[in-house]
Amino acid sequence: MKKLISMGLTLAMILSLAACGGSGSKTEENKETKTENTSSKQTDMEYVKEKGTLVVGITDFEPMDYKDENDEWIGFDADMAKAFAESLGVDVEFVEIDWDNKIMELDGKTIDCVWNGMTLTDEVTSSMECSNAYCNNAQVVIVPADKKDQYQDADSISGLTFAVESGSAGEAAISDLGINYTSVKSQADALMEVAAGTSDAAVIDSLMAAAMVGEGTGYENLAYTFGLNSEEYGVGFRKGSDLAKALNDFFSSSYADGSMMECAEKYGVQAALIEQ
Repeated sequence: MKKLISMGLTLAMILSLAACGGSGSKTEENKETKTENTSSKQTDMEYVKEKGTLVVGITDFEPMDYKDENDEWIGFDADMAKAFAESLGVDVEFVEIDWDNKIMELDGKTIDCVWNGMTLTDEVTSSMECSNAYCNNAQVVIVPADKKDQYQDADSISGLTFAVESGSAGEAAISDLGINYTSVKSQADALMEVAAGTSDAAVIDSLMAAAMVGEGTGYENLAYTFGLNSEEYGVGFRKGSDLAKALNDFFSSSYADGSMMECAEKYGVQAALIEQ
C-alpha cells in the first residue's frame, strides 16, 4: 500500500513538472516570436529603398510642381525631390493627388510624402512627420487686373465670391473671414474660375501668383493685391517616418553646397528660401 502511494506521489510530481516546463517553453516561444516581429518591422527608409521608388504626392502648382513641354514634372519642389531620391539611391515617381485627401493618401501608402508647397498648418504637423521649413509664403488675393485698385484690404473683398483649392491654406484663410467661396480641385483651377468670370476672386500661394499672374504670364488679365497671412512650406511624411530627418540632412547639405539656392534661382523662388 505504501509503495502504491509512493508511486502515485512520484507520478503526480513528474506530471506537475512536465506541465510547468511546457508552460515555460510556450512563454519563451511567445517572447521570441514577439521579438522577431518587432525587429522585422520596416522603417520608412527601408520600405522606400526596398521598393526602389520614392512616390511623391503633388498637384499642378507652378513654380513648385508643373509639367514642361515634354510632359515631365519640373519645378523647385519636383527638382529637389528628384535630387533627394537620387541621394537615397531610388527612383522618383510623381502622383497627382486630391489635396483634400493628402493625409489619407499618405497613410494608405499610395504615396510616400507630400511635397508640393505644403503649408505647415497645425493639421499638417499633427498628422504627418514634417521636414524643417524651407520656403516662406503667404496667401494672396487674386482679382481681375482692371479691378485691382478696388480690393486692397479684407473689408473691400467681403462681398466677393471666391474660388479656393479644397483643403488648402487658402480655403482656411478665406473661411476664417466668413466670405463665400467655392472649393475647386487645385489652385490652377481657382485661377481659371476668376479668368472665366465664374468667380470674382481667388486665394492662392504668393509663390504661385508671382509665377502665373500678371504681365508676361498666362494670366495677364489677373493681378494679386494683398496677403491674408504669412506661412512656411514643409514636406510631410508618415507619422514617425525616419525619412523626415533624412530630408532635413539633405536640405542642410544642399543649402551648404549651393545646389538648393541654384535650384531656387532657376524657378525664381530664391527670395523665399529659408536658410537650412
